[in-house]
Amino acid sequence: MDWMIGKSIPRKEAEEKVTGSAKYTDDKSDAQMLHVKLKVSTHAHAKIKKIDTSKAEKVTGVHAIIVGDSLPLTGTDIKDRPILAYKKVRYFGEPIAAVVAEHPYIAKQAAALIEVTYEPLPVINTSEEAMKQEATLIHENLATYQKTDKVFPEANTNIANRVKVRKGDIQKAWLQSHITIEENYIIPPSDHTAIETRSAIVEIKPDGTVMITSTTQAPYGIKSEFSETFEIEEGKVIATTPLVGGAFGGKVTTQLELIAYIASKAVNGKCVKLTYTREEDMLTAPVRMGIDAKVKLGATTDGKLTAAEITYFIDTGAYADKGTLLTKAVAATCTGPYKIDHIRCDAICVYTNHPYITAYRGFSHSEILFMFERAMETLAKKLEMDPLQFRKKNAIVKGNTSPTQTLLNESSVGNLPKCIDQLQDMMNWKEGVIIPIDERKIRVKGMCCSWKTSTISGASSGVVLLFNADGSVNILSGIVEIGMGTKTILAQLLAERLKMDINNIHVQMGVDTKTIPEHYKTVASRGTLLAGRALLKAADDAVEQLRDIASRVLTCSPEDLEVGYEKVYVRDDPTTYVYIKDVCYGYQYSNGHSIGGQVIGKGNYTIRHLSHLDPKTGKGKTGPEWTVGAQGVEIEFDRRDFTYKVLKAFSIIDIGKVLNYKAALGQVMGSMSMGLSHASAEAYEFQEDGTMNIPKLRTYGPLRYGDHPEYIAKFIETAHLDSPYGARGVGEHALIGMPAALGNALSTAAGVELNQLPLTPEMIWRKKVGDKFL
Repeated sequence: MDWMIGKSIPRKEAEEKVTGSAKYTDDKSDAQMLHVKLKVSTHAHAKIKKIDTSKAEKVTGVHAIIVGDSLPLTGTDIKDRPILAYKKVRYFGEPIAAVVAEHPYIAKQAAALIEVTYEPLPVINTSEEAMKQEATLIHENLATYQKTDKVFPEANTNIANRVKVRKGDIQKAWLQSHITIEENYIIPPSDHTAIETRSAIVEIKPDGTVMITSTTQAPYGIKSEFSETFEIEEGKVIATTPLVGGAFGGKVTTQLELIAYIASKAVNGKCVKLTYTREEDMLTAPVRMGIDAKVKLGATTDGKLTAAEITYFIDTGAYADKGTLLTKAVAATCTGPYKIDHIRCDAICVYTNHPYITAYRGFSHSEILFMFERAMETLAKKLEMDPLQFRKKNAIVKGNTSPTQTLLNESSVGNLPKCIDQLQDMMNWKEGVIIPIDERKIRVKGMCCSWKTSTISGASSGVVLLFNADGSVNILSGIVEIGMGTKTILAQLLAERLKMDINNIHVQMGVDTKTIPEHYKTVASRGTLLAGRALLKAADDAVEQLRDIASRVLTCSPEDLEVGYEKVYVRDDPTTYVYIKDVCYGYQYSNGHSIGGQVIGKGNYTIRHLSHLDPKTGKGKTGPEWTVGAQGVEIEFDRRDFTYKVLKAFSIIDIGKVLNYKAALGQVMGSMSMGLSHASAEAYEFQEDGTMNIPKLRTYGPLRYGDHPEYIAKFIETAHLDSPYGARGVGEHALIGMPAALGNALSTAAGVELNQLPLTPEMIWRKKVGDKFL
């Protein structure tokens, strides 16, 4: 019987958060701290002819004003982004100048007085415009930028990267296809809307050490990027991250930290803070990707999928940043979780004059699965097959291969057919998908399947366990607590391994790159796999040390001993033991002789056997395992005015192993709500000139209290053998299918194919009858 695995253990930081005593980056303040505000672009694409700072310099309390000349270019795979715009701006809201002042209001006042003279340039608002041969180039010098050897920008175009997947013989497959469908899909960019806006504090010490406190998901990434960008010795870059109030991928990119650094440097290293307001966070910071697609599917008359030919256009915005890696993820997971032997996919990352993109919870999977699952629904209707049974007939299983030709087994792919069966029962699918309520309203069901893997080859994590003199243990891990509860999971894993009271396990919540072992990044639902495996190795290391010391106390071989229940005891005679607290700091004999010392366990783990994708075929293994699921919604739809209400939302996830039931349930329900919010309301709206209204949460439209349906979740367990106790990632996965399930339900309800987000009543009206009145 499990000691701690599967138990609903309260979060280690719960009391701090519910009492309001938890400290976040913006909570750090002192009277000597200076503040930074930005002057941002009022154009989406323009040459900067002149920046006049003379009026701003006269404001009392201003210490420095910085503009973008002589600053290095930055970026993840392509160094194409200036820290502050130089010579031209490429998106509305791009930082042009930074003002350092004694108070944020003074800095804001001065920034407003900076006068910028522009020469407008043609604006590219869509991928289609960006791909035209005569299109204005957003990056004329694309060929000269520094880049990694895993991205393929195309000179004299707006293409930042192209990833191809070629599996099977697509031409032969079309000849074998009795039924085909071809559809276009559109998803605009949107925001992360984390509760905590982005914030960074930087101070440069007299010896050159750079101290950074940030709302980042990647403090070790900041450390390496600062070292590379500004040529600082890595040991002199110290990044710290306290608790983070939500991130969802939006805080993995280094942006305002770089601006805060140059601001501090401009005032002789003094401590400066840059915190975005909500409007600045939505306007200037990186956003969730937009994507367009053309999807063509083929099948036999009995419903067997034969072919998939897809082109995805990823709107990376003004700069490549994470767009190039997202393009790889799109290509690697270009289809839904189905057995398809013949696939041709091109994922193309294109520059536009939109805010640049970064990761978002699901890392492109919800976007591409909306498109692919909508195509599956359309194909099922054309085949006159039940959409649930159509998906089950084609569900990917062990022995099949992924789009990138990775052979799958039970451990790596789980059990999708079982998820579909569970969903069918929970939704009472056999009742029918359309149930009349009255003359106007109907109740309608929609479903989809989902899957996700990661694209983080080389990712690693380290964990240190420090034993205290009373036998309790401190866990040091570089995971950032962004709300997912992984650090509590680490405590549960250690409690399980040592059969120990979890209240005697303490977890360091904040991260300090100087004192805590490195964790790759807190992304991709990989925290439990990476840090969990590292922790178990650290536990084994500590157990070996405890057994070694105890064996000399108990005069036996270390191999004869077990560790657990606060003791080190003889395996076949548990009455012979010594308490952990009596040996974890060494042991002193009665004659005064001492042996051993403080037990410090250490462990690390690197994901194994992942590979880059072949540039010609896309063949390769991008992630260690897939989490699969079946998801659905039940809606009430008004056929007169096209309004709707989501009544119930369902998720059946193959979680591998439930480590903390309520924590997993919270993750799943929370991500379901995010998926529905994005699907139904969230999007940026750009004018023809690339500008947008200054965004506010009040007008942006995420789900509010009272909008939520009943969330129903269930787990099945097919162990992922490489992961601690068989657990799979689950932090993002219930979000992924919600847009597709809602789109499928509404398309059935309205009797028209709804192939773009967000799914607003106005959009449904326009698609259904609007053209007749326009």
